[in-house]
Amino acid sequence: MPIINIQITREGTSPARNAATAEEKAAVIKGVSQVLLDVLNKPLDSTFVVIEEVELENFGWGGLPVPEFRKQQANKK
Repeated sequence: MPIINIQITREGTSPARNAATAEEKAAVIKGVSQVLLDVLNKPLDSTFVVIEEVELENFGWGGLPVPEFRKQQANKK
């Protein structure tokens, strides 16, 4: 029984969106489950997918909070 944990930041692709929609989450669950079926022959009815949305300020990258890391990367360009 595979259990797949997916963590994503709670940020959208535009200022009006701050989280993934139910439809987007359903598509992720379907796609990840299908990969396990195709690659590892794990039946869809035995695969569990957990999506956790995490506030951006709770993510770090390169030793910095993500917003600060992104700002530094943008300034390098």
